[in-house]
Amino acid sequence: MNTSYTVKINDASEIDITKNDALALDNIKIAPSKFHILQENKSFKAEITEADFNKKTYKVKVNNNTYKILINNSLDSLIKEMGFTIGAAKKVKDIKAPMPGLILDINIKVGQEVKEDDALLILEAMKMENVITSPRDGIIKSISIKKGDAVEKNQLLIEFEA
Repeated sequence: MNTSYTVKINDASEIDITKNDALALDNIKIAPSKFHILQENKSFKAEITEADFNKKTYKVKVNNNTYKILINNSLDSLIKEMGFTIGAAKKVKDIKAPMPGLILDINIKVGQEVKEDDALLILEAMKMENVITSPRDGIIKSISIKKGDAVEKNQLLIEFEA
C-alpha cells in the first residue's frame, strides 16, 4: 500500500504526494536539517528552519525561498471530513461540576480573561482537592457558585463569553 500525504504550501496551494514520490527524490543530508536534492536533473538546496512535529508544520527554505508547509496523511483528512477538528473541540462555553463536592476556592472574576489550562477553581471531592482548569482561552461571562458552596455533578459552575 502506497501511503499518500496532502501537503499545503503557504496556506494556499495543496499537492498530493505519495511515499514512493518522496522516496524517489535523490537527496543527501549535508548537515543537520540541511539537504541537497536532485529532481529531474535540477539541483535544490533545502533547509528545515522550523519544525513542529505535533502540529505537522514546518518552515522549509529551498534555494533561498522560505515556504510554510503543513503535512496531512489520510487519517488527518478523514478526521477533518468527519468534523472532529481540534478547533471545533475548543468551543466550550461552560464548565459543569465533574462530580459532587465542595468549592474550596475560586481563582477568577467575571470579565477576567483566562488562558487555556489556567486554574479556575478548586473542588474538593472524596477528600481530594481537584483543580478545575480552563479548557480554552476566553473571558469569564458568569460564575454560578461561590466559595463554600456544595455542588452536584453536572451543576453549572462557570460560563464563558462566546
